[in-house]
Amino acid sequence: MDADTALPSLAAKPKTNDSPPPRRPFSLAARAALATGFVLAAFLGVVGLTLMRTAADSSRKGLQDRLQNFVVAYLAGTEVGRSGKVLLPDTPPDPSFSRPGSGLYAVTIGDGGFKWESPSAIGRDFAFLRPLAPGEGEFVGPVDTRMGRLYYYIYGVALDTSEKKSVHLTFMVAQTEDQLEGRNAVFRRSLVFWLASLGVMLILLQLLLLRWSLTPLRKVANEMSRVERGDREHLGDQYPQELTGLTERINAFIDSEREQRVRTRNTLADLAHSLKTPLAVIRSGLESDSPDLRNQVLEQVRKMDELVAYQLARAATSGRQTFATTAIPIAGHAEDLVQSLEKVYAAKNVLCEFDIDDNASFYGEQGDLLELMGNLLENAFKWASHRVLLVVKMRPVAGRQRPGLWLSVEDDGPGIDDDKIESVLQRGVRGDERVQGHGIGLSIVQDIIRAYGGELVVDRSPEFNGARFSVKFPPG
Repeated sequence: MDADTALPSLAAKPKTNDSPPPRRPFSLAARAALATGFVLAAFLGVVGLTLMRTAADSSRKGLQDRLQNFVVAYLAGTEVGRSGKVLLPDTPPDPSFSRPGSGLYAVTIGDGGFKWESPSAIGRDFAFLRPLAPGEGEFVGPVDTRMGRLYYYIYGVALDTSEKKSVHLTFMVAQTEDQLEGRNAVFRRSLVFWLASLGVMLILLQLLLLRWSLTPLRKVANEMSRVERGDREHLGDQYPQELTGLTERINAFIDSEREQRVRTRNTLADLAHSLKTPLAVIRSGLESDSPDLRNQVLEQVRKMDELVAYQLARAATSGRQTFATTAIPIAGHAEDLVQSLEKVYAAKNVLCEFDIDDNASFYGEQGDLLELMGNLLENAFKWASHRVLLVVKMRPVAGRQRPGLWLSVEDDGPGIDDDKIESVLQRGVRGDERVQGHGIGLSIVQDIIRAYGGELVVDRSPEFNGARFSVKFPPG
């Protein structure tokens, strides 16, 4: 075989990933059911063993009392004659003593080789029986004998005759273990049956309780599907306390995603609106053949470049951060903004006053804070006669991690008539066409406020009688 034909056979075959897909974790219901099943099985097992042990001890104690009572019955019916002859009762305390092989035996031994046996004990071997001193009693068992395993109670007595002689006797009553174990076996079978039935009932009840307990989670999943299909706007608010935080944050994410789309759409619209003026200047310059055309075009291109960069930066506004923990102090940034605006509007000699809480902070992006305050303060400087007031107050709320924020900017300018407030807040509309600007500053402010779930109120300044723009951010 030549090399050309050998090479293909030597080529490495691509490796295929035959590893099985990762195993899907158990559901919450399955985890709870398994955990409950194991705990329930262990609990019922311990209960069953305890009850069986208690029943066995109780049966053993009951057997001891029963055998002891038989001994007392035989002892009560026993008589001793003058000559010392011992006469036991003809009628036994239980018919089983008269039935051979019944498993219930009675034996009495005494001085001089005396021995008496009940009819049931005739022919049985009781070689283990030993005499006891008067007044002594023992309960023994189970013991291995030729008759099987036995429990027996033995008691020693001394009976006096009429001639004041003493006769020593030892009474014994025995019972085979199978009778006791038979009753215990019946009890164990009954106990196992009822505990198993109880366990099955409890597991079924637990499954029903789990289904009921997990209903809110299924409701969340169903409502999320409806939100994805567009059948509803948000998740509902009728949820248990443990899920309220989760559903509120999901709704916050939903709102944030929608607001981001709206913000992007508005940014593109603002960008198009902002580019109209530079494009119009370039078009008019090209049509007029002005000698300064190059400088005009370069200037307008520079403005367009700044507008594009600015609007793209606006499109990246993050909005309200559900898990934000960094607080941005407001006072320092406010001072920097005011110093810059005082230089721009130095000719108007505007005085800006502050009323800011020491701990006033903004929970969000620093760029959003600067954009918000910058537009409001610039608008106030633009319309003010001589005075501007910036007020920032924190509003703590019990049970909330982050306090609310109230920010207002007031000026002593002409103010805004009530019938013009709505139009001034519209995108691309200026309060006075003679004032330079694109008319989108307040729309930017509204976008930022909506992104953080806040509210903008425009009214008259109670102190300066000019315009007052108030921003309220809810607690987090």
